Amino acid sequence: MEYKIKQVADMVGVSVRTLHHYDDIGLLKPKSITTAGYRLYNEQDFERLQQILFFKELNFTLQEIKEILDNPNFDRKKALNNHKKLLIEKKKRLEKIIESVDKTIDSIQGGVYMNKKEMFQGFDEIEIDKMKNKYAKEAKEKYGDSDAYKESIKKTSKYGKDDWNKINEMNNEIYRKVIDNMDKGIDSKEVQDAVEELRNHISSNFYNCTPEIFRGLAQLYVTDERFTKNIDKFKDGLAKFLSEAMEYYCDNLE
Repeated sequence: MEYKIKQVADMVGVSVRTLHHYDDIGLLKPKSITTAGYRLYNEQDFERLQQILFFKELNFTLQEIKEILDNPNFDRKKALNNHKKLLIEKKKRLEKIIESVDKTIDSIQGGVYMNKKEMFQGFDEIEIDKMKNKYAKEAKEKYGDSDAYKESIKKTSKYGKDDWNKINEMNNEIYRKVIDNMDKGIDSKEVQDAVEELRNHISSNFYNCTPEIFRGLAQLYVTDERFTKNIDKFKDGLAKFLSEAMEYYCDNLE
């Protein structure tokens, strides 16, 4: 059975725009396209999409996911088993948080003392982070090692404290330029100039930031809470605004 792109988007819970992007970069190509231009997806496409979402959960870039899934040695069953382990760990964490909420309610209603350990039970993400890092490292070592990753390691290994201070200050200055012009919109010349400066900054100091990689970074800014939290320290909502501005930049490259 084959499904149109809108049906896939509704069933999976992703946007049509996201599926178009996955097609454009070769990450998820539909099985066929009708003479009218409709994308049609089959069961194998759903299986690949599931794996894409799984690796996004582990904070892989889209380029890294593509390299892994295109590798002839990719083991889908093993990847699913790892996914299951991670979900079980998350389930345990949520159950502890629910238990903490119940105890807090009881404490409020009954005046029962609640110690500090009980108050924050379940909020510890150390074990989940350990599992994510373990599976991420395993997948990178077995299935993919992008040129961008290698280039970044090679460059940054030579940086000293002064180098990092300079790089961070340049990055912060770009953020300030974006913040100063947020009221003008993502498509304003001022914002787009700052976005281009950010891309050049990454290319100069870390790796060749292709439009594809830059678009992947834009998605990370809003899908990875660590990125979001770090960027939003400069201004609430900056991560989302910057992500959209970067997407707009990539969409309008000649």
